[in-house]
Amino acid sequence: MDEKTVVIEMKDIVKKFGDFTANDGINLTVHKGEVHAILGENGAGKSTLMNVLYGLYQPTSGQIFVKGKEMHFNGPKNAIESGIGMVHQHFMLIQPFTVTDNIILGVEPTKGLVVDKKTARQKVVELSERYGMAVDPDAKIQDISVGMQQRVEILKVLYRGADVLILDEPTASLTPQEIEELMGIIENLTADGKSIILITHKLKEIKACSDSCTIIRQGKYIQTVRVADCSENDLAAMMVGRAVSFSVNKQEQEPGDVVLEVKDLRAKDYRGVEILQGLNLTVRSGEIVGLAGVDGNGQTELVEILTGLKKAESGSVTMLGTDIFNKTPREVFQYGVSSIPADRQKHGLVLDFSVEDNLILQHFEEEPFSSRGFLNRGPIRSQASELIEKFDVRPRASELRPAGTLSGGNQQKVIIAREVTNDKELLIAVNPTRGLDVGAIEFVHKYIVEQRNKGRAVLLVSFELDEIMDLSDRIDVIFDGQITGEVPGKDANEKELGFMMAGGKKA
Repeated sequence: MDEKTVVIEMKDIVKKFGDFTANDGINLTVHKGEVHAILGENGAGKSTLMNVLYGLYQPTSGQIFVKGKEMHFNGPKNAIESGIGMVHQHFMLIQPFTVTDNIILGVEPTKGLVVDKKTARQKVVELSERYGMAVDPDAKIQDISVGMQQRVEILKVLYRGADVLILDEPTASLTPQEIEELMGIIENLTADGKSIILITHKLKEIKACSDSCTIIRQGKYIQTVRVADCSENDLAAMMVGRAVSFSVNKQEQEPGDVVLEVKDLRAKDYRGVEILQGLNLTVRSGEIVGLAGVDGNGQTELVEILTGLKKAESGSVTMLGTDIFNKTPREVFQYGVSSIPADRQKHGLVLDFSVEDNLILQHFEEEPFSSRGFLNRGPIRSQASELIEKFDVRPRASELRPAGTLSGGNQQKVIIAREVTNDKELLIAVNPTRGLDVGAIEFVHKYIVEQRNKGRAVLLVSFELDEIMDLSDRIDVIFDGQITGEVPGKDANEKELGFMMAGGKKA
């Protein structure tokens, strides 16, 4: 490996935001043609480090070398000129534009005064064929799958001449099949001499495609290892600083009465297209029902209807026999539904509010948190301190910090602390561990199973198949707005579920 050319070297990188040190003396060496993973917990400083390399942040101190030459990037434009491209976790594409328009945006080839679309399209086709990325150059972004959009992002950086590609959490919202395809694309890129830096905390993927791995913990450099020499457990222990349990500890139990019943639910999406086409679903007390499906098959709309954020066209929804069809979010909550939403920043937290205020959002008018219309700060603060401790929210003593200043994983813990403490009959958990590291995932899973053991009903909607298979007592597969199959959790396997998620019928 080391005989290969060094393409990127970051030496002793320090990045501070005010008093907070996000990167504390980190080193990174990336060779030509290798996949180099950067592994770390939430808030460990992985994305900060890559944003420094991509020119989005300037380092407080430290040096960056590209192919042996020291560089000072004032912005992404300089990084791109040096052959570094970044594919962000949340894609930066313009929905109504075509694939080709998005790829050439800002670097359009011209003939005289007009954009030379023909040449551009030809180059896009050549690039996509060269690296095995099937994309339709004329399709609009709004009409293609998430996996396809990611390929467009990768083509965008290749079109600009990148030799080093930074992929930030690239598999966060892909299906198992799309992940396999992405691994193939990564292989094609490295075979052609490109280098890939992979920001992730998914150990399985690091084992599947990485050559080297640099581990950072709480902003500090821990070590760089050859992936072939380490097991998943070794990597997890280095990342978290302790041994981590991967298996979910869950006893079998008989579920009780039906808590949630959904019958023949029909709804339209934002374009007015029917997205739920007669969906039926039941969840009983003391069971976790996992909803497995590729993003865009109606699960988002289903959850929005169940939590009162969206109206359905027709059908019925009952909670413990009471009709809650098209009720408001407040009413739905009072009838016993609590939820961990998919978008923590949009629907889970008020980012400008303090952590302590976010923890009482649904109860601020009740005793002991308020009396005669005034908030009682004492009980609010002591509740917050207790939950921050119990749910391991970092940094500690963050009661008065705005929720928006916490890392994504810690924002998630605040929401989970609040919703689990609400202790309602039904907990709807949507991608509850999205973007969390193994230590935090272990923690969240424990609380979800605890709810089920207390006789609560849990509806788990997740794009992580492993999570669905580990946690669910029963798995329902959603495809094209309907439940198309059901599998007992203990009998589930990834191949069969993946096949059903793509519209295949259960054997």
